[in-house]
Amino acid sequence: MNNTSGFPHLFSPLTIGSMQLKNRAVMPAMGTGYANMDSTVSDRLIQYLARRAQGGTGLIITEVTAVNPRGKGFLNELGIWNDDFIKTLSKIPDAIHWEGGKVAIQLHHAGRETFPQAAGGMPEAPSAIPSVIFNQPCEMMSIERIHEVINDFADAAVRAQTAGFDSIELHGAHGYLLNQFLSPFSNQREDEYGGSEENRFRFVIEVIAATRNAVGPEYPVIIRITADELIKGGYTLESMVRLAPRLEEAGASAIHVSVGVYSSPGGPSIASMDTPAGFNLFRAHAIRDVVNVPVIGVGRIADPEIAEKAISEKDADLISFGRQHLADPDFINKIQLNDLSNIRPCVACNQGCIERMSLEMKSATCSFNPECGQEFRGAPTKVKKPLNVWVVGAGPAGLSAALAASKRGHVVEIFEQEDVPGGQMRSVSKPPNKEVFWSWVEWAVRQLNQSGVLIRHKNKVTQEMFAQGKPDAVIMATGAYPVTAPIPGIDSPHVSDAREVLMGKVEISGPAAILGAGYVGMETADFLLDKGIKTAVLEMQPLPPVGNYTSHGYWLHKRLKKGGGKLILGAKVTRITQDAVQFIKEDEEQTLSFTSVITAMGAQSDTQLSDVLGKLNIRHVIVGDAKSPRRILEAIHEGHRAGSEI
Repeated sequence: MNNTSGFPHLFSPLTIGSMQLKNRAVMPAMGTGYANMDSTVSDRLIQYLARRAQGGTGLIITEVTAVNPRGKGFLNELGIWNDDFIKTLSKIPDAIHWEGGKVAIQLHHAGRETFPQAAGGMPEAPSAIPSVIFNQPCEMMSIERIHEVINDFADAAVRAQTAGFDSIELHGAHGYLLNQFLSPFSNQREDEYGGSEENRFRFVIEVIAATRNAVGPEYPVIIRITADELIKGGYTLESMVRLAPRLEEAGASAIHVSVGVYSSPGGPSIASMDTPAGFNLFRAHAIRDVVNVPVIGVGRIADPEIAEKAISEKDADLISFGRQHLADPDFINKIQLNDLSNIRPCVACNQGCIERMSLEMKSATCSFNPECGQEFRGAPTKVKKPLNVWVVGAGPAGLSAALAASKRGHVVEIFEQEDVPGGQMRSVSKPPNKEVFWSWVEWAVRQLNQSGVLIRHKNKVTQEMFAQGKPDAVIMATGAYPVTAPIPGIDSPHVSDAREVLMGKVEISGPAAILGAGYVGMETADFLLDKGIKTAVLEMQPLPPVGNYTSHGYWLHKRLKKGGGKLILGAKVTRITQDAVQFIKEDEEQTLSFTSVITAMGAQSDTQLSDVLGKLNIRHVIVGDAKSPRRILEAIHEGHRAGSEI
């Protein structure tokens, strides 16, 4: 492909050892859960990776691959601990080379960041200190065992080389085994592998040296590091600046500079929309200043302008675009063609990828790209006989349904009762740092315009319209409406719904009380505190519905506290008066003064038209919040499925 873009640095070639890359774009290793339960490569994983290579990325790095069964971090993690894996692993480079890309495999040992079912027994670690995340007992590795694992990494690298991978990446970041040896937070040994900084460096240096000796002088050996653990008792950037030249001396061909461990507050390793784009590049720059090998920068980078600037200003030599590869596998080709407006954006919501993997124990996807992980099923076929499909509602589910149905060749019309599309995305995108969510709506509307799909705004569908129009099929994406509890005073003039507040339909004066501490309530509090309005959130449950264990949840709680807001848990509201809210907490009646009261107490599906369609015998399917109020992920995926199958 000719370089016609305005990003000459991003699309310049680069050589790492024996590997020649056509551009500086990297897809970093991201866990998917797509492998087979016997840790072999599945067709689903191959098709997913090949689709990313097809999109133009110079280097694809596969997800974690265990060098030892005891080092597995999850049940179906890929394996490379014996020669039997070579045959199945070789399918990955074959597929990516066919698409014109290069591929590295990430070699991994979880150390203490695992659980017995995955590791096949008690996890092992530098010291017998349980993981903060798993809180599982672990066994301190003996010197003999340390040497065995060093050899495991070297042997795994040879297998990767034999299988046809262009490079290997040693996972020395995010709190896994190599990182654990480096950190005083997890390594409290008193022998030659612990104690002093020099001794804590030893294991990683020996792993690199053994790997280099095994694969020869030219084969690329990349190491991914955490430049700063950002955790109490952990190491800092200054320590990694001292280590980096030693990594190069030991045989590292490139250094991939990440940040944080999984127990770092706010989840910087996989930062949410609350963290500025490119926030970690200054650390990559600091490492680059002290080494002579290429440095890969990473950290919530989706914008090609940020990538181009980072390379041109020598912050990094290559840029990892992680979750953006999930949202739009073609985005590198689109950048090269200056087709930026057609890039489906990653909003860094984390719902479909890391949180789905780690919290729901399900395979990864993308909230905004329902085709992610489904590539093995093949693209929906074009219909032989197009149907006249009506989509009722232009929220996330409706827009997604219309995109999928029109792609199949149906004649699609969208009916939206508001004067603009977006549905609840209109209010969702209003709190601080969530403006990026609206970019998906804009993208979806552009795609529909290009397909000739008409959105009929200010058009509330009625029974008469269905009877007269006689559509062949209807996708009901009418969303949900807010509900409240039967609290005395709930209908007072100074009581408003959270969505009305976020949309600016009502003026709020402080102090304000928000009833409900789910995401809607917490984000509304964030919105008001950002405007300087004193706010308290009252929640009936004893524990916060939004935990601080997710990245976004952590920042919501942090900003609430920093902004002077209050979160009152276990508060059952009994009455709303003109200037106060009365509630019972721990069997004690309390009253707090508030000028405004805002409800964020849940929603109920809008299904009033579904009975009409049944009576008219019109084929229909209900999707998104109209089916059941849930997240954006479910809305977009259900809409897509309905549009693909109709």
